[in-house]
Amino acid sequence: MNGTIGLDSLVTWLDAFRTAVTEQRAYLTELDSAIGDADHGANMARGMAAVMEKLETSTPSTADELFKSVGMTLVTSVGGASGPLYGTFFLRMGMTAGAVAEFDGAALAAALRAGLDGIVARGKAEAGDKTMFDALAPALDAFDAALAGGTPIPAAAGVAADAAEAGRDATEPLVARKGRASYLGERSAGHLDPGSASSALLMRTLADVLGSS
Repeated sequence: MNGTIGLDSLVTWLDAFRTAVTEQRAYLTELDSAIGDADHGANMARGMAAVMEKLETSTPSTADELFKSVGMTLVTSVGGASGPLYGTFFLRMGMTAGAVAEFDGAALAAALRAGLDGIVARGKAEAGDKTMFDALAPALDAFDAALAGGTPIPAAAGVAADAAEAGRDATEPLVARKGRASYLGERSAGHLDPGSASSALLMRTLADVLGSS
């Protein structure tokens, strides 16, 4: 990789994420059955299948168009909370990315951060609430720190994925304070948050794609 990320790599990332949530559909649903509505795996697999079906028929030429298409498709095709949250994530990414055909590390970090800010604005999640924020926030902090230290983009993405997975694992003992799981109170402790699990897949697939580019 020459220090920039083209649209082809971003589409490959989205396809890899589709594959990951499809392969782990049963696992994500199992996690959600413990503290949610038992539909996270099905919802994410259906949503990402719809995303890739749309991209296969019409591939946008700029990042803002790409992520707007992804976001709107998820909002309209995914039920529960995951559709609006992931949809907002990608819509905000597109708004920040702008009409460009490639990213450098700083631009990718800014777009991802805007996506997370969109999730916070919609879901009001904070650290420790047992949500996807608990995976994404430490991942993006780690990504920023790695880039600032001169780490190449693929390796920085790997650091971010590691942080996302650690954040996912750290949700297990937490008591949920947001979303459907919060209705369970103390009974939500002892279970991984399904949104953090799919978010960790999002970051791991990004690292895998950038590392192989």
